[in-house]
Amino acid sequence: MRLHHVQVSIPQGGEDQARRFYGDALGLTEVPKPASLAGRGGCWFRAFEGETVVAEIHLGVDTPFVPAKKAHPALVMASPEELEVLGARIESAGFEVSWEERHTFEGYERFHCRDPFNNRVEVLSPLVG
Repeated sequence: MRLHHVQVSIPQGGEDQARRFYGDALGLTEVPKPASLAGRGGCWFRAFEGETVVAEIHLGVDTPFVPAKKAHPALVMASPEELEVLGARIESAGFEVSWEERHTFEGYERFHCRDPFNNRVEVLSPLVG
């Protein structure tokens, strides 16, 4: 068994803001939704290692919209250096990054950030050495 995707809720009309965060800041690749689902709004993003999909986040319109308080996707970077670079990129795109819990998950370094809709996203990397 493996995980196919994580669904994150966004408000109606939030696709462009989602693209700015998930595409531009996080660096995920937007992929087209299947025609049978495209009319529902939202957008889909994937992370690739070569040709292999390693993470997929589906952003679905939820009415009424309420951001998740605790539920969140967690994305894994290959190294602490990549984690630092991504954190800086997210901040430079205008999104807040919190390193408050950086060393609170044994074996990993991490940060948390929020998408434009106040949904939590965790990014972590295994400690080296």
